[in-house]
Amino acid sequence: MSVVPFLNLMANLQERSGRVNIRVGGNTQDTAVLVDSTPDGKILEKNITGASNPTATPPLIYTADLLYMMANVSALVNVHWFVGMSSPMLTFQSSAHRRPGVPFLLPDTTTRLAITQRSQEILGDYLMGIQIGNEPDLYQRHQHFTTYGPFDYFGDFGVYVQAMQAANLPGQNLLVGPNIAEADWTAEQVWDTGFIQTYSQNLAYLSVENYPTDNCAVQFNTGGTVHDPQTIFPDFLSHTSASSGHNIIQKFLNSSQVAVQNNKRLVMMETNTGSCGGFAGISDSFGAALWGIDYAFQMAFNNFGGGMIHVGGQNVFYNPFTPPPTNQTTFHQWTVGPTYYSALVSAESIGPSNATQLLDLGANGGNVFTPAYAFYENGNPVRVGIINYVTDPSGASDLNVQIAIGGSGIGQPNQSPASVKVKYLLAGSVAQKGNFTWAGQTFGDNFASDGRPIGNENITTVPCDATTNLCSIRVPAPSYALVFLTDASLSEPGTAATTTFATTVQTRTRNTVTVDQAVLATSNGGYGKKLGSTSAGSSNGAAPGGMRAVPGLVSVLALTAGVLVLGRMFGR
Repeated sequence: MSVVPFLNLMANLQERSGRVNIRVGGNTQDTAVLVDSTPDGKILEKNITGASNPTATPPLIYTADLLYMMANVSALVNVHWFVGMSSPMLTFQSSAHRRPGVPFLLPDTTTRLAITQRSQEILGDYLMGIQIGNEPDLYQRHQHFTTYGPFDYFGDFGVYVQAMQAANLPGQNLLVGPNIAEADWTAEQVWDTGFIQTYSQNLAYLSVENYPTDNCAVQFNTGGTVHDPQTIFPDFLSHTSASSGHNIIQKFLNSSQVAVQNNKRLVMMETNTGSCGGFAGISDSFGAALWGIDYAFQMAFNNFGGGMIHVGGQNVFYNPFTPPPTNQTTFHQWTVGPTYYSALVSAESIGPSNATQLLDLGANGGNVFTPAYAFYENGNPVRVGIINYVTDPSGASDLNVQIAIGGSGIGQPNQSPASVKVKYLLAGSVAQKGNFTWAGQTFGDNFASDGRPIGNENITTVPCDATTNLCSIRVPAPSYALVFLTDASLSEPGTAATTTFATTVQTRTRNTVTVDQAVLATSNGGYGKKLGSTSAGSSNGAAPGGMRAVPGLVSVLALTAGVLVLGRMFGR
């Protein structure tokens, strides 16, 4: 499997934001062990028979080659890393507190701290944080311990700090916690232990993890609530609905202020459309791309220092990108999902300056289907982002947004330019899968991308009315429109030409057959036989057919936005 598409995908993000942050961790980090070598020479091995907790997380071992691979990525693209660390309670608690039969890997202190030391040695300045434990508020529910509360985590975090100090390891100021899922504890319960004040010198970031809902009952037979995707899809298609970014963030508003007061950055360390892999028809739809953009902006507006989109394996729906199975790499490429478009577009909207201020405009009378944001730099408006969640192919629900910069209404001189530039994220409906376009370019359908956008870039120039001081922007239903108010904001530092990568290496040399499309269009389809194999000699390498959600239609009355008047920002 080639890593080139991954490098290209990261380079696209770097082009727009200047750098990319990636977390390597998750449920597996709590039982993962760094070893000198594995029995079969691979860099990572899973003990599938030892899988535990509702998501069937297997213990794993891995070698330093994984860290070297990460360092090699950073040498080519400006990627910085969060590294997940096993929580010390899995080492220091007595066996009476462990779930019977679960083969927790319990290394000695030297082994336990090896990942910290080797990460520092190999990644150097590209290591931005060491995450201590993953979702500790779920340890008791997942039967790792008979009892486990916020003060237990507080103490175990201290044990890890002491172990690092005793070993005189570097990176003692790079720790990340508490990494709770806001499920069985609240962040406030952790803050009340004195966690931030006690470990302030050790904490590089405060972090939480959260999903709007879950698909665990279907994916892992947990016995929990089954959520029907068709029923809950509208919850992702509104600015303030149950699964919206706005709603997710509400529970963390106090924590974001606590972080600011303590001079810390709060990071959403893991999130996506739904835990346990997301939902078919939602997580892989254009609606999820719009949802992700709105969510990213809500985090920025509420003082989050960043957010991590969770990436799973081949069998999940919410991946921002997915490589083909190994036995298909000679004839299939990567699949780029909706949340990658979210990351790409939100990165370009916020920009690479690291000084952008973002304002939720409450546009169109606060209409929940048409949120809009203004992006300021040095107090001046430079970009405007407008989302239209509505699906309406008739055009009746397209928005016509009037943007004015300054003006007598806010006591500032008219500053609207002669024209503005607009980029659009487009699809035929919120239910569409694949082939979305960003400024006319796309990553195609499933198994179709080498990580580079395809097509000619299309940036729309919209003239403004010098008499009325208004720029009229059309926002199709559905779409996202990014309006560049100055030419400089369209070509900021960090948005240079994308570096692309190529390779001459192939994982297999088996020839694959090509078929003339005209012949294929009139073929008999193999006489109706079900052909399911994906590799030579296999009769059950794939399901006999694929499933696609039936496209839905969401429509409302025609919407015409009011005037968005942007003035100079003097602080927030």
